[in-house]
Amino acid sequence: MLSLEQLFVRLILAALLGSIVGLERQRLDWAAGLRTHMLVCVGSALAMIVSAHGFTDVLVPGKVVLDPSRIAAQVVSGIGFLGAGTILFLRHEVIRGLTTAAGLWTVACVGLAVGSGLYDAAVIATVLALIILALLKPLEKMLFSKSRKRTVSLVINRQHTSLELIEQALNREQITLNQMIVQRGEQPDEDYVQLLLNSNTPKEKITPLINHLRDIAGIKEINFLTDKGSREG
Repeated sequence: MLSLEQLFVRLILAALLGSIVGLERQRLDWAAGLRTHMLVCVGSALAMIVSAHGFTDVLVPGKVVLDPSRIAAQVVSGIGFLGAGTILFLRHEVIRGLTTAAGLWTVACVGLAVGSGLYDAAVIATVLALIILALLKPLEKMLFSKSRKRTVSLVINRQHTSLELIEQALNREQITLNQMIVQRGEQPDEDYVQLLLNSNTPKEKITPLINHLRDIAGIKEINFLTDKGSREG
């Protein structure tokens, strides 16, 4: 059985490592922030400690044998329920929260490593997670920004506006439109309109376009997306 000092070290280290990843998510104001990541890491570390050392009093050599990896396996699969809660399915096939869900799963595994006494592996994994979340994001934007779609999504009232007015706003800013997709909305007088812009459209042209679209009566909602159909975070 672990000593009280060892228990303190493992649980406090788990809280510390979880907080490092949680601070990065908190900085971006995601729902799963500092406290959530700390709790996940501490909870999974405690689950690993209980799994490895919590049943020593019932073990009988040759008769009662326990597998300490069983609870750990349940943590790895069970954390998916919490991760699913951070994923938001928005309109127009937009998904947000995938990176946060992956971060929670990683933090749970860090907690399991700390709970089993694999401190080096836990610290290395935490550093790598922080590098992936914080440092690689600017590099990702720099490398893949040109290949991403630029999409302006609109919710319009068809009784008060028309596609011709939207096209006029595009022509005014000299923006090339690759495709326009119109779908029926949830309300009888509502339509969803997706404007798929040319990937080379400068960002400085998007703001004036959105301002022109806001001036058109009947446009109820405007969203601007710059990725491949999903938003990480």
